[in-house]
Amino acid sequence: MTSISELGEFGLIKRLSKDISIYNKSTVKGIGDDAAVLSYQNKETVITTDILIEGIHFDLSYVPLKHLGYKAVIVNLSDVFAMNASPKQITVSIAISNRFTLESIEEIYKGIKLACDTYKVDLIGGDTSSSVTGMVICITAVGEADKNKITYRSGAKENDLICVSGDLGGAYAGLKLLQREQDVFRSNPEIQPELEGYDYILGKQLKPEARVDIIKLFDELKIKPTSMIDISDGLSSELLHISEESNCGCRIYDQKIPIAEETHAFANELQIVPITFALNGGEDYELLFTISQADYNKFRSNPDVTIIGHITEQTKGNYLVIGEGSEIEIQAQGWNAVKNN
Repeated sequence: MTSISELGEFGLIKRLSKDISIYNKSTVKGIGDDAAVLSYQNKETVITTDILIEGIHFDLSYVPLKHLGYKAVIVNLSDVFAMNASPKQITVSIAISNRFTLESIEEIYKGIKLACDTYKVDLIGGDTSSSVTGMVICITAVGEADKNKITYRSGAKENDLICVSGDLGGAYAGLKLLQREQDVFRSNPEIQPELEGYDYILGKQLKPEARVDIIKLFDELKIKPTSMIDISDGLSSELLHISEESNCGCRIYDQKIPIAEETHAFANELQIVPITFALNGGEDYELLFTISQADYNKFRSNPDVTIIGHITEQTKGNYLVIGEGSEIEIQAQGWNAVKNN
């Protein structure tokens, strides 16, 4: 194993960036100077940043380093897609303690590079630093979109339809599985983790994907959502963000919320109501968006999109409709980055 100190900061940067590819014409200059140079014409630029901290956002006792690098990129790309924009560049800043070797950092960058190659995004710079304890990864993503396509959280209107991509709760189920097996191992290291048969929910947690296909679908169908957000903190929290920013209320229906069979099965195994995973879990990175009722037929039979409710006037509040019509007020019980969860 190679210690980072043997290379130094600039040697590390050169080592990590030697196989980086450039995909976008807007990238004039990437890694290798004091700053990257980008060039846009007739486009709106979107920028987003996420920070991942060991012990808060990830646990290296069960998260593979390559998966961590991949997921760190996806977290940011999903935010760009939630603006109905296309990601073009990222920067990566990482702080590491002396317990990490060169090979472990290269493993993280394999995941970062895989995400860049998959989504055709350019890695154009960043920073490296030492850390007293643990690891911190901070990624900034830059995207672009035509001015008339940018979508905010604030555009939902009364009677708009509420839609989600994919299925919900799988990532939280995967996290609960990993935490359960970790607890078992800590109590008895002789017992090996039982992960066979849980591939789907593990994949949703460890290697999520950002929904570029839904953004392409909007273009194909000539639809602009009236509002949109990605589901990183749980469906309930994201719905309340849209309601607050759009000055509206909502009604969603429990029987309409898409939950995969594997997520259902694991929730039942834990004796937890499956919809709890969808409402209060996080890290699905699916898209929650609203559309005009005039666009209903374009999505009615699409297997990748589910209509789960509608927007109401603000005074009617935000409610989940259960079964035959009883209503439960929606509470923000998802992930909160500034308090214990």
